[in-house]
Amino acid sequence: MTPRRDFLKQTAQAAGATALASMGLTAKSYGNILGANDRVRVGVVGFSDRHKQSHIPAFMNHYKELNFDIVAVSDIWKVRREEGVAHLKNKMGHDIIGCRNNDELYALKDIDAVFISTADFQHALHTIEALKANKDIYCEKPFAETMEDNRAALKAAKASDRIIQVGSQRRSGANYHAADKFIKSGQFGDISMVELTWNVNQPGRWRRPELVAKCREEDLDWKRYLMNRPFEKFDPRKYLEYRLFWPYSSGLAGQWMSHQIDTVHWFSGLAHPRSVVANGGIYQWKDGRRNWDTITTVMDYGPVDDLSKGFQVVFMSRMHNGDESPSEIYYSNGGELNLITNKVSPKGGLNERFAKAMGKKPFLLPELNLTEKVEKVESGANTGGDALTSAHVRNWMECIRSRKQTNAPVEAGYTHSIATIMTNAAAVTGQKVTFDEKTQEVMAGGKPFKY
Repeated sequence: MTPRRDFLKQTAQAAGATALASMGLTAKSYGNILGANDRVRVGVVGFSDRHKQSHIPAFMNHYKELNFDIVAVSDIWKVRREEGVAHLKNKMGHDIIGCRNNDELYALKDIDAVFISTADFQHALHTIEALKANKDIYCEKPFAETMEDNRAALKAAKASDRIIQVGSQRRSGANYHAADKFIKSGQFGDISMVELTWNVNQPGRWRRPELVAKCREEDLDWKRYLMNRPFEKFDPRKYLEYRLFWPYSSGLAGQWMSHQIDTVHWFSGLAHPRSVVANGGIYQWKDGRRNWDTITTVMDYGPVDDLSKGFQVVFMSRMHNGDESPSEIYYSNGGELNLITNKVSPKGGLNERFAKAMGKKPFLLPELNLTEKVEKVESGANTGGDALTSAHVRNWMECIRSRKQTNAPVEAGYTHSIATIMTNAAAVTGQKVTFDEKTQEVMAGGKPFKY
């Protein structure tokens, strides 16, 4: 039997087809007309700061035009659930259903899509739940914190026809698209090195002391929170400040490197590092955290064959000095591509003097702006309705309508997760970490890395 909702949709489309043909419209363009399809009803999985401060402002920029609505929120903590219901009711102008867990959310009728903004280690697992419930998904990064979860989520996604957007919003930025085009055009030459930095000086970053004081075990489902992680006694810090505690988060790698390493994979076409080493520690904030406040990671990429050239990527991050202006600089033998300034320049390129001495031709990149029309890059985890996130959420919404692939599909999440898991494995074990292509395992000391 055809569900009533699907029947009404099919009937409406069939009834209008003849008239649309006379207007020169195709079935595809008809599907994009406001009101031609049913309203897309969205649920929220985890009413987090990220969702409140970033997803919602971005969604509000486009929901009326694209005929979307938010109708329900699921959160296992009573305080956040009630806050989510009140906040979303105010934004959407109608009642919001509050669900104690995702089972209740997916038992509701007519939920078409979900935002997933839960703890880092839960993203891949909540993606699998949403896919089983046949929902389209916007999932925050990092996509996965273990290869077991990463592989399982990729497998579930590949077996589904659902639309997935991973929250790597750089993939919706005009400057990043311009950089990708320039590199892939061959004008840049081979990438020889990439320097990535992300520094802040914020003692309260990822800390939630006021909320921690309010958090009681009887008000949330701690067992459901842990999912497939080893059992630990209830600890409100590990619930609300999870970014500081492995195995609930890899911290600096999963939160920040995941954004920047994704552009490396995108621009180079390579899926993951060949090897990773990392060093660092907790130098400044002796507050009980497990994850480092300072890290330097060195990653080796390629070469993949005899003709290609490999390159090195260095990621550096500290939480005790910095202004949160992330740096991404790509180097070639002819100069640099700088995603702080969004400019290409011959700085450091092979000039005539040194080229001639070795019987080589000089190679100097031109001076140019990557794009005339560049969105401001707001990169903090607590950014509001910034241009990149707004464009990224809109792309997801448009792809739900068109059923086209998103800017950051599941493969983007899978590959950035390999790099962040390798980095975390190097940090946890102190060993040089590699990747086994055949088994798709991160290898440390000759064995698959396990938490």
